[in-house]
Amino acid sequence: MPEIRYPHLFEPLHLGRQLFQNRLFAAPTGYRNSFTGGVFTDETINYYRRKAMGGCASVATGEIIVDGVWGRRGPNQLCIEDSASRIPLGKLAFSVSRYGAVPTAELSHAGMYANRQATMFGGQAWGEAYGPVEMELDGRIVKEMPEEMIEATIGKFAAAAAAAKQCGFGMVLIHAGHGWGLHQFLSPIINTRHDRWGGPSVENRCRMLIAVCQAVRKAVGPGFPIEVRFSASECYSGGYDIDEGVRIAREMAPYVDLIHASVGNHEVDEVFTVTHPSMFLGDACNVKYAEAVKKAVEVPVAAVGALGDPEQMEEILASGKADVLEMARSLIADPDLPMKLRRGRPEEVKVCLRCLCCFSNQQLHGVKYCAVNPESGHEHEMLHAFRQEGRRKKVLVAGGGIGGMEAAITAAGFGHAVILCEKSGQLGGSIRCEEAVPFKKKLGEYLHNQALALERAGVEVHLNTPVTPALAEAMQPDAIIAALGARPVKPAIPGIDGENVISAEEAYLHPELSGERPLILGGGLVGAELALYLAGLGKQPSVVEMLDDISDGGNFLHVKGLKLEIARLGIPMHFGHRAGEITPEGAVCLNKEGTPVFFGADRVIYAVGQRPLQEEALALRFCAPEFYMVGDCVQPKNIANATAQAHDVAANLGRI
Repeated sequence: MPEIRYPHLFEPLHLGRQLFQNRLFAAPTGYRNSFTGGVFTDETINYYRRKAMGGCASVATGEIIVDGVWGRRGPNQLCIEDSASRIPLGKLAFSVSRYGAVPTAELSHAGMYANRQATMFGGQAWGEAYGPVEMELDGRIVKEMPEEMIEATIGKFAAAAAAAKQCGFGMVLIHAGHGWGLHQFLSPIINTRHDRWGGPSVENRCRMLIAVCQAVRKAVGPGFPIEVRFSASECYSGGYDIDEGVRIAREMAPYVDLIHASVGNHEVDEVFTVTHPSMFLGDACNVKYAEAVKKAVEVPVAAVGALGDPEQMEEILASGKADVLEMARSLIADPDLPMKLRRGRPEEVKVCLRCLCCFSNQQLHGVKYCAVNPESGHEHEMLHAFRQEGRRKKVLVAGGGIGGMEAAITAAGFGHAVILCEKSGQLGGSIRCEEAVPFKKKLGEYLHNQALALERAGVEVHLNTPVTPALAEAMQPDAIIAALGARPVKPAIPGIDGENVISAEEAYLHPELSGERPLILGGGLVGAELALYLAGLGKQPSVVEMLDDISDGGNFLHVKGLKLEIARLGIPMHFGHRAGEITPEGAVCLNKEGTPVFFGADRVIYAVGQRPLQEEALALRFCAPEFYMVGDCVQPKNIANATAQAHDVAANLGRI
């Protein structure tokens, strides 16, 4: 019998009459790439199907709205009341269940956050607060739900659960957290009703949720599992804490099969990156809330939030802190995580960086693009990925950074003979300078695992080997993929060559050279994160930036967490200032009015951007029949861009 390295992760579980083959559940995550009206497309279905393929015991949908008139946030949200939604929902459930996973339907109602667009029923919404409340967010009037509407909404949840069961789902998840409709009833800061549905009484505020659970049970029958996701603590001033969260859990426990203990409120900026832990928070940082709930109830409890470290997850289950582990972003980074851990190969897992690239892209573009998983957002295409036999090519990859490693791994996976040459003595590229940063530890794990993947793929790796035209021609490759990266821009300002000036890269590599009061020129992600790193080492950094805010590079959710850390540490951020001259005592900067402002510092660090190594890459363009450039040597962007380009270019080799 083979030894199972993580036996508690792969212990089966019964909820009601439903068997779950392990304790790893794919937490609810939405997929906004659907037709107007909220009908799921094949792309949506295959996003969830891919998680089932990877070995999860349960795969939950994102929000399925129970009330199409008063429950939708936006017109593209799927509402199970709509008859057109049923066929694709059934297809989704079947696609998930055919891999042995239990398809779970998350049922939700937006409450006072419904109909944010004026075209949706005049922007009218019904909430829980006592009396009309004008929402500052968008000027809507939110009216108190009357008794008859509350009863109707309870019926909507019950009907939705029955429909989900009919569509083939094996469990329903009632969403009572994160600021949405049912959570609004639970929250003392939102629910100020003066009747049996609200007020200071916990029992009154739980009445709506319990009524929904009872109605759902009647609709789906005995033995069909009901999971409730709730915020065990609201984690912000005025909201309830874990002590009250435990009381709420006790109230609901007799009516549910699984309590899913999350935290926070989507609509409160200060806790968004607590609900979805940023890289600045520790691994499994929210498990403590599930642990507190589990001590108070008899039913199984699920933990969620920053889960991904297999040894830690095994310990959480073994020590009884939780019964189920729900993962969202870790399964976006690597949907095969359960299968890899089942086989005892944690080093093969693509580690989630917790950079929030996925959620930022979803909100901006409707699709989750992951920084480290090039399949993310392309699950549908990858199910039918091109695999051409008999066209094996010799591929030279120039550069062993993010893009180069991904290109080499992908090309080797498609059967090509791959040689990777890196001019430095280690793989990982210039971003290696950040791997010692505590909140970037997942980056170091990712780079390490990519190096192991190169070895497993049989890629021939040569370190300390710059690719010159002469070397490339001597190797006679069929294709060259140039992934040479970029180098820091050294701004042309007086004093830049002074002994008190270093680059951000040098500061990351040798923080002892940063002085005690460093001034960072450039408040983009590199400069702002460097300031956090140095502040964590006990230094007193400050930052000047030409723009009016931190440039997020498209990852605005990561910047939310970044700003919270900057505020917590009290790091001075001087926006609207342009560096004019560096002196031995600091730097003279010009504000928007052109007035000189002096900032004292014992070290000046520049972090003003990257110069792509285009000329060096283009020198190789005629050294093989096929030539491609990927990543920062084309245009410096981010890890997600480099990974996606490298993967798709390499996957296309051999087609012609």
